[in-house]
Amino acid sequence: MHSFPNSLSIEAFDTWRADTSQWLLVAIDIARSHSLSCSDPHVFPMGSNLVVALDRRLILKIFPPMLRHQFESERAALARLHGRLSIPVPQIAFEGERSGWPYLVMTRMSGVNGNEAWAWLPEDQRESVLTQVGEIIAEVQRVPVGDLSQLQPRWEQFIPKQIEGCRARHERLGLPQKYLNGLDHFLRDAATLIPVDAAPVILTGEYNPENIFLEERSGHWRLAALIDFGDVMTGWGEYDLLGPSAFAAGGMPGRVRSLLRGFGYSNASAVPALPRRLMTLLLLHRFSNLAGQIRIEGWQQKTADLYELERLLWPI
Repeated sequence: MHSFPNSLSIEAFDTWRADTSQWLLVAIDIARSHSLSCSDPHVFPMGSNLVVALDRRLILKIFPPMLRHQFESERAALARLHGRLSIPVPQIAFEGERSGWPYLVMTRMSGVNGNEAWAWLPEDQRESVLTQVGEIIAEVQRVPVGDLSQLQPRWEQFIPKQIEGCRARHERLGLPQKYLNGLDHFLRDAATLIPVDAAPVILTGEYNPENIFLEERSGHWRLAALIDFGDVMTGWGEYDLLGPSAFAAGGMPGRVRSLLRGFGYSNASAVPALPRRLMTLLLLHRFSNLAGQIRIEGWQQKTADLYELERLLWPI
C-alpha cells in the first residue's frame, strides 16, 4: 500500500507536491480503496492541498497534516451548506485518512472556472456576475452557523490578534513605506471600527474567481457552483467582500456597485464608513498581502497612501 511521508514543513511540502510522481500513485490507491475508477486522473496544481479529478464526477482532495484544520473546516462547512443554497457546492462521497493525511472525495462541480471566464467576459457580464457573487455571499450568511461557530479562529479573538500583528506582517511582506505611514491610524481605529461582538455569520474568505464556476444561459453568464471551504470561519459579514473586491472588482465603479448591491447595500454611498471598514479588513485579513492581491494595474503608482488606495478600491 502506497503512503505519504510522515512529516513535511510548509516549505518542503510546496516543493514535494510540485512533483506529482511523489504522491499521485497514493491518490490513485486511495481512489481504488473506495472502488472508484481513476483511469485518467487530472491534477489541479493550484491551492494549498493535493487535488485530483478522478473522473468527470468526483474530486479527491488530500490535506497534509499541518493543514488538518482545513479538512475539518471543509467537511463541516459542506455538511452545513448542503441543500441550503440556490447553487450547488460539493457533496462528500467518502472521507478517510492515509498515513495521517485526511482526505475527502467530493462531487465535481460543472461549469467554466471563473479564472478562465473572467478574461473574456464582456464588462456588463462581469458586473452581472459580481451582483450574483454579492447575492450568494449574503445567501451563505443567512444560513445558521450551527457548529461552525466552533471553528478556529474565533472572530472576537481573531481581530485583536490581527491588529497586534498587522504592522509586523506588512513590513515583512515589503509594503512600501508610503502605505506603512498611514497604517497606525488604521490600526488605532480598527478596534472600534470592526465589530467583534455582532452576531457571527459564515465566512469562507474564498469568493475569488478561481473558486466559482459559471455557466451560460441564453447569452447570460450565471453562477453555477462554489468550491473551496477549507478556510471557513464565522464573524463579521463584510469580511467576505474582500476577495471579490480585490481580485475581480478592480476598483471599477460599476463592478463595485454591482457587488455591494448584490450583497444588500443597495445604496452603498449611504454607508459612509464602509470603504474604511473594508480597507481596514483588507489589512487585517489573515492572508493579507496587498502586492499579490490587488488586481489594479499600476495601483502603487496611482495612490500615495492608504487613504487614496481605499478610494481607488471602493469608489462609492
